[in-house]
Amino acid sequence: MSNVYPVIQLNAQDDVLIARVNVPKGAVVNEHGLATLQDIPAGHKIAVRAITAHTPVKRYGQIIGFASRDIAPGEHIHLQNLEMGDFFPGLRVWAG
Repeated sequence: MSNVYPVIQLNAQDDVLIARVNVPKGAVVNEHGLATLQDIPAGHKIAVRAITAHTPVKRYGQIIGFASRDIAPGEHIHLQNLEMGDFFPGLRVWAG
């Protein structure tokens, strides 16, 4: 029997999971044991891996913004840690 998790991942390349329902702090949200660090409202994003400050954040397999600071796995991604920035198609972005 498979587990049903309260999140979805829209693309395998995504840095985020999307909460399908309100998810409480400490809830395990995927098969890898990822737990939320805060309460996450339905429809909001959760970091699936560590994201270094100033690196792109992907949803739908596309860049949706840049981390304004380091983001921990399981952390809520929203206005407090995601910012817009310039991105030039064809330019390779390397995460250190």
